[in-house]
Amino acid sequence: MSDYIVRATAANAQIRAFAVDSTELVEEARRRHNTSPVGTAALGRLLTGAVMMGSMMKNPSDMLTLQVKCAGPIGGMTVTADSKGNVKGYVNNPDVMLPPKNGKLDVGGALGAGFLNVIKDMGLKEPYCGQTVLKTGEIAEDLTYYFAASEQVPSSVGLGVLMEKDNTVRCAGGFIVQVMPFIEEEALGRLEENIQEIPPVTTMLDGGHTPQEMLGQVLKGFDMEVTDTLAAQFNCSCSKERIEKAIISIGKKDIQSMINDGEDIEVKCHFCNTAYQYSVDELKVLLEKSH
Repeated sequence: MSDYIVRATAANAQIRAFAVDSTELVEEARRRHNTSPVGTAALGRLLTGAVMMGSMMKNPSDMLTLQVKCAGPIGGMTVTADSKGNVKGYVNNPDVMLPPKNGKLDVGGALGAGFLNVIKDMGLKEPYCGQTVLKTGEIAEDLTYYFAASEQVPSSVGLGVLMEKDNTVRCAGGFIVQVMPFIEEEALGRLEENIQEIPPVTTMLDGGHTPQEMLGQVLKGFDMEVTDTLAAQFNCSCSKERIEKAIISIGKKDIQSMINDGEDIEVKCHFCNTAYQYSVDELKVLLEKSH
C-alpha cells in the first residue's frame, strides 16, 4: 500500500484528526539524501508532520514550510508541503551520527536548542509566519507546542520513524488530533486518556495498523467519521528550466567566470538532491538570456 493521509472528525466535529503512513516517502528522502539513521529519523518526523499540516490547507496553491534552526550537529532542516499530499525536504548535515539514547535514535540531541519556523504561503500579500522554541527537539512535542502557542489550537502530535538493521526505513507515520474551542469537558477528558494510553506510533505501524486504525486507537470510544483520504508522496518540483532561472539570476559576471573556467558544471537541488549538468555551451546560452 502506498503512503496516504486520512482525515477524520469525531464527537460531532468537536475533534478533528489526521493520520498518515509515510513509510515510502521517508525512505525516498533517505535514499535521495543518503541520511544517517538519526538524520533519517529527524527528517522523517518533520516530513510526516508537514505532509499532514499541508493537507489542512484549503487551496491547491497553498504552500507550507517547516524550518528548524538549531544548535545541534544536524545543523537544521527545511521541509515544504502543499495541500495535495506532496512533500520534500533536506537536512543541513545528512551524515550526523550520535550514540542512541535510552535505546532510541537521539533526535533531540541531534537538534539541540533552537527554533521552529512555520511559514504558510496562502497567496496573500504576506505569508503567515509563526515561530516557537524547540521544546524537546523530538519534533512531535515541538509541533504540539507550536499549535498551542502560535495557532491557539490545543493539539496532540505523534510521529515516528523505525529503522531496519540495514538503515533503511521499516515504517514511518504519525497523527495530529486537534480539539475545537467548543469541546465538552467529558470528550476532552476521554481524548486525553486515550492519548496517554496509546502505544508509540512506530509500535502501531509495525504491528500493521493502517492510518485509520491508528486514529481508531486515538479516538477510541468516539464515533469517528473518516472524511477523506489523500495519497502522500515525496515529490519535488525542480526541473532543468527552474535551475536555469536560478543560474540566470546569479548575474552575468558569475556566469562568465564559470564559462572562463571551461568546465561543465553540476547544480544540485537542495530538496531532492537531483543533479543537473550544464555544458560550457549551455552556460553561454544562459549568459545571453541574462542580459
